[in-house]
Amino acid sequence: MTDNAQPATSDHAGIAARVPHAGRMCLLDSLLEWSAEHVVCSASSHGDPSNPLRTASELMAANAIEYASQAMALHASLCSAPGQPPRANFLASARGVRLHTARLDTASGPLRVSVRREAGNERQARYSFSVHDAAQRLLVDGRTTVVLDGTPNQLAW
Repeated sequence: MTDNAQPATSDHAGIAARVPHAGRMCLLDSLLEWSAEHVVCSASSHGDPSNPLRTASELMAANAIEYASQAMALHASLCSAPGQPPRANFLASARGVRLHTARLDTASGPLRVSVRREAGNERQARYSFSVHDAAQRLLVDGRTTVVLDGTPNQLAW
């Protein structure tokens, strides 16, 4: 892949090169599909006992918001001009989040993380997201507002 190419799919290293998350904090394993409106990724890090989001005893389902946020950051990168470095985006809000399970670490893996851009411009975006287990069981879903490469005072719907 060249710096100017927009991949159809990508592995963990390709994702890490496009998001501002490094090392173990880059939670996504692969990009499965994407378009200007959505991205679908897989992740198996939820089953890793050294997951950086894990408490001493579990990985709580609310951490699915971070998985979805990383998919949103990847989507923003894929939709930006080719060759642009990862942008520091800011999760401004999460709304309507429904936890259909208490834990992610007990989910059959890999997780399927799907995000869909519903509205926005070059400064902010509204996404819906869902996280499913390998058996296609819905674990967590909701909506977010993301400030793209900005600070909280740049919100202007």
